[in-house]
Amino acid sequence: MADPRLTNQAKFLAGKTLAFRQWSSPRPGWDHDHCAFCWVKLAGSEVPGALHEGYATPNGEHWVCASCFADFRAMFQWQVA
Repeated sequence: MADPRLTNQAKFLAGKTLAFRQWSSPRPGWDHDHCAFCWVKLAGSEVPGALHEGYATPNGEHWVCASCFADFRAMFQWQVA
């Protein structure tokens, strides 16, 4: 059975370099992001129940939680900065 977390992420995440970092708002009014695979929320410490760190593309546009990173690192051939 195919993993339901896999949609079209290869278009924007295959072969990328990701960095493990604390989530921070990229601009005023932006209060969270989601894992590109499982949709778990990543946000600052003021958001209860959210993850506060994960793997992100250099521009912070795409986030991957640690669990999905472990599951898909080899498939997507990610490098870690």
